[in-house]
Amino acid sequence: MTAVTKPKPESIANLSDEELAQMEKKMVRKVDMVVMPIIGILYILNYVDRSGLAATHVYGITDDLKMSETDFATAISILFDICLMAIIWGAVSACTAAVQTKEQLYAVRVVLGIAEAAYFPGALYFLSAWYKKDELAKRIGGVFMFQALGQALGGFIAAACLTLEGKHGIAGWRWLFIVEGVVTVGLGLMFALVMPEFPHNARLLTPDQRDLAVWRLENERGSTEVHEESSAWDGLKAAVADKKLWLIVWCGGMGQAMGSVFNFFPSIIASLGYAKYESLLLTVPPYIVAMIGYYICSFLSDRYNKIYVIIIINLMASAPVYILGMNAPNTGSRYFAMCLMPVVSVAPQVMLYKTNGLHMARPATKRALGMALINGLGGISNVWTSYLWKGGPQYYIAFGTLLGCAMVFLGSITCYKFWVRHLNKKLAGTSDQQADVMRKHHVSQEQVDMGWRYEGY
Repeated sequence: MTAVTKPKPESIANLSDEELAQMEKKMVRKVDMVVMPIIGILYILNYVDRSGLAATHVYGITDDLKMSETDFATAISILFDICLMAIIWGAVSACTAAVQTKEQLYAVRVVLGIAEAAYFPGALYFLSAWYKKDELAKRIGGVFMFQALGQALGGFIAAACLTLEGKHGIAGWRWLFIVEGVVTVGLGLMFALVMPEFPHNARLLTPDQRDLAVWRLENERGSTEVHEESSAWDGLKAAVADKKLWLIVWCGGMGQAMGSVFNFFPSIIASLGYAKYESLLLTVPPYIVAMIGYYICSFLSDRYNKIYVIIIINLMASAPVYILGMNAPNTGSRYFAMCLMPVVSVAPQVMLYKTNGLHMARPATKRALGMALINGLGGISNVWTSYLWKGGPQYYIAFGTLLGCAMVFLGSITCYKFWVRHLNKKLAGTSDQQADVMRKHHVSQEQVDMGWRYEGY
């Protein structure tokens, strides 16, 4: 079947293919220069605010608040238990500096979880509303690169703030939350003034560029998907009814369990015998490696339209990395394994979010709710895994569990691969087979006529 190309809008109808390509390149670059830094910087602040508690573990918060290791694990896990809506979280983070008991810390972490929960899935949905399928992975990978940068900067920021120990009678770990919170509030207010909306109404673009931004998405998804208006309730019903999404959510839970190691990264490195200050600085190199790895995986995914292969390679690589992490004969070998953990643990999640962005055909609110379910329900893994990180420096139970999650992830995503390949065969089959996929998976007739398929697997 030959894919259908939508007619050009009148404003760009007379442009040649070369002129159109140049205009598109300029438009995408303009969006990149504004959208990606804002999303990235806010995500850095989001992650630094959330991960600050992990850094304070080696600098006395458990002693000051009279917390056991189980109490600290509870404080870590609370953040990931509630996913409601995005608000300005900086002020809440700053309030952490004022807590005097572990119960107060738990309460603040609950509020912080509510404050930050919606940001990440919202940001990914926003990107899927702007970028084409051969552009999306690099942008999602870019968000995760900013996350890695936030994790790296978090080590430096924590190390710097914690040197303020005792200044004005305030503990170093309290200074950390004060500084992070104030910076977050200030930048959040500033970025709110310049963040663009969606392609059809972005003040950032000229009218011709807006028409081009909408038209190029229509050519991939159909005008129904791009312009269709649906409520959050409609999107939720469509998401809940799609069994494919639940398999992605399940894989997301396994992936987030694998990534839970980073909630305790400073403590794990400290257990190798390093001093407090050194343990924070040694968290930086693994995230620099992660930034490089995320970019390579995302670039290859967009370039060759591959998702499944990249997921499998990382999951298979995670096995020796986790085994080395708990059984390495010396500290250097174990630290080498930890330098590779961010890539092999998180790169599969990058590909899952791209899968949701491409495979949740319509309505757009279904894709948005899909992002939220993957992030929210998948994030439950961060609750139970918080209690695994005991018995260092080997952490046999924790690393063994992560290895098991990687293998379950591998088997589950392979099942997903065969599922969507079967659906693609039906989309290329008889009208009755096409109608069955359209009814059960919310694919429109227009998309079928355009040759829409579940790609990357």
